[in-house]
Amino acid sequence: MENSNLKDLIEKYLSAYNTFNIDGMIGVLNENIHFRNISKGEVNSETKGIQEFRTLAEQSIQVFSQRRQVIKNITFTGDKAEVDIEYEGILSSDLPNGMKAGETLKLQGKSIFQMKDKKLILIEDQS
Repeated sequence: MENSNLKDLIEKYLSAYNTFNIDGMIGVLNENIHFRNISKGEVNSETKGIQEFRTLAEQSIQVFSQRRQVIKNITFTGDKAEVDIEYEGILSSDLPNGMKAGETLKLQGKSIFQMKDKKLILIEDQS
């Protein structure tokens, strides 16, 4: 049952993420949510708590005109899930790395999700 509950939370979170629905994303998060984005082994963003997460989410929606995360596989271990993700986003603004507005960013990665008290307490995106 725990795996089913965690899978439901992940699907609700990603559905809200894909439609830029910040309130929907926040709705499945524990008050003490810990978020980390790790790229090439380096933590490039991290938040602790709902308010920091909301601030980052509001900033990130300015970067993309469209975005989509698709679940390719889920592996459950205890109260955690490791999710293989396919990501695609169309930029709405230029990035410091040289990518321009209108270009498509495609990534393969994984995300770790952990549940506590029927909400997500950890999201760690790795690419």
